[in-house]
Amino acid sequence: MRPPIDTIPAPPFPPAAAWVNCSGLTMAELRGRAVLLEFWDFCRPNSLRTLPYIKAWHERYAPAGLVVVSVHCPGFRASASEDAVRAAIVRLEIVHPVLLDSNFALWQEYENAGWPGRYLWNAAGLLADYHYGEGGYEETELAIQALLGVEREPLRPLRPEDAPGAQLVVPSEERREEPWSGPYEAGGVWAVLEPRRGSEHASVLVNGRELTVAHPGAALLIEHDHHRSGELELDLGDGVRCDAVCFTAGLAS
Repeated sequence: MRPPIDTIPAPPFPPAAAWVNCSGLTMAELRGRAVLLEFWDFCRPNSLRTLPYIKAWHERYAPAGLVVVSVHCPGFRASASEDAVRAAIVRLEIVHPVLLDSNFALWQEYENAGWPGRYLWNAAGLLADYHYGEGGYEETELAIQALLGVEREPLRPLRPEDAPGAQLVVPSEERREEPWSGPYEAGGVWAVLEPRRGSEHASVLVNGRELTVAHPGAALLIEHDHHRSGELELDLGDGVRCDAVCFTAGLAS
């Protein structure tokens, strides 16, 4: 989405912030290059679903001058540990720079509206495009190409619901209160799970099916081919903590 005016400057990165995959960046040093920045959380399903596009844009356009920065802001207890974030970055095979914004300093400077929040800055450090939530992938990629002066076929949608013009239905709201079971309407059901320290076998039962929990993160419990009503029965083992049950949108039937 193009901003209403073209004079919004990029806020500076917090000077004391920790970085992964680089020694640290400043917006001043990045003048002259397009910068794509996205606020994310490795425990949020929406962030995980946008991540393949972010990684692909880094691979596709870094040689042409694009700098991709993921800014990690924890929204759950499971993602509050910086050690857990660093482990997730390795597990998810993220190679572009990641800023650890654990105290939400940069989030507040941006007045960011949620996860994921995506911002594209031009070579002058001014806002060229932005998007909140999932979707808008082709629009973002075309904006990147326009800034870099390149043309190529945009990435194919990874899921039917990612296609431009796809008709989606708003899912049930995130649940953080116990019990972790009940009716829902969604395209997908996820749980933010973390194995308890010292647990030899951490697992949960999802509608009678056992799911092993090897590390903190968002686990896909149920997936539908379109928006659907259902009933979740989530039985937590003694070795697992659940921070939330989350729902992702599905295609209208």
